[in-house]
Amino acid sequence: MKASPGARSWIAAGVRHELLTRALPALRHDMAAPVSVIRMALLMLKRQVGATPIDSSACEERVALIDNQVSELVEGIRSLRDWELATADDGITRSALVAQCVGLMRAAFDMHGVTLDVDAALDPLEGEPRRPQGAALRYLLLGGLGYLHDSVPEAGAIRIDADGADALRLSALPRESGGVSPVLGAHRAPRALAIDAIALQSLAEDLGYTVALERDSVRFSLAAG
Repeated sequence: MKASPGARSWIAAGVRHELLTRALPALRHDMAAPVSVIRMALLMLKRQVGATPIDSSACEERVALIDNQVSELVEGIRSLRDWELATADDGITRSALVAQCVGLMRAAFDMHGVTLDVDAALDPLEGEPRRPQGAALRYLLLGGLGYLHDSVPEAGAIRIDADGADALRLSALPRESGGVSPVLGAHRAPRALAIDAIALQSLAEDLGYTVALERDSVRFSLAAG
């Protein structure tokens, strides 16, 4: 039976949820780090306030540190809105998109024995154009990374290359050692939650993008349609 449009939308929503779940550890870390600094700064401030005489310059320094960390925490919480497709965003540059997604997944992929390699052509450029629908592009790139991670068990690296002026190509490269250790293999997503070709195509179609899939590569344009 062919899936209805509503069913396909639910499939895409499930894929987005899985991708967000995979990114959550990095997001939690980014928001928890300022909290740890704030707690330590408050402890030091309490000691300094209780000292005789009070070192006002040291207290001001601790207050400034706390203020800075609160700002970072607020920014991290606000960044959660970037994942909402219904929220209008200012778009994103190609280099920033790659940097964000690599930052979110590098630690998890490293644990699985998969390194992320980025083309130097994707370094930030002055005056680089912003592509619309930053949230959609983030899900799409994370989906491509997840597809290669889950579908190519022999991959030891995933390379992200610029493809022309407005596209990205992701390629899975073989593991140099020629095998996957049982420990690393055990960390891969359960088969039922793996990002396979159907999941990635469903995600792309729901977001309004076209992806070209091969077993060990993914290519997509940053322009919808």
